[in-house]
Amino acid sequence: QVQLVESGGGLVQAGGSLRLSCAASGRTFSTYSMGWFRQAPGKEREFVAAISWKSTSTYYADSVKGRFTISRDNAKNTVYLQMNGLKPEDTAVYSCACKIPGSTVYSKEPSDFGSWGQGTQVTVSS
Repeated sequence: QVQLVESGGGLVQAGGSLRLSCAASGRTFSTYSMGWFRQAPGKEREFVAAISWKSTSTYYADSVKGRFTISRDNAKNTVYLQMNGLKPEDTAVYSCACKIPGSTVYSKEPSDFGSWGQGTQVTVSS
């Protein structure tokens, strides 16, 4: 079982940047594809980005493409989300999760991910 802890959230002005980190415990971390999701108040959880276990493949939600970059360092058991050009509509709690082995390739469905972290708040002011 992998346990995940996110950090790096905060308050930033529109146009600013933040880098989120997701630290994993467990020796099997490097075998999982990983994803970032976000949830704004009153809204459903929304896919943001995902990365394969060897970092050979990444995919993004259209709303963040070109602004956000997902990466990972398996030696440090950590996944990152670099967020540039932040907008007020990016305000949400951001969580990371492990992609369930055997689930749909390039899935953006929360049900295809598990071992959710507790999340980190990102607030973008206008």
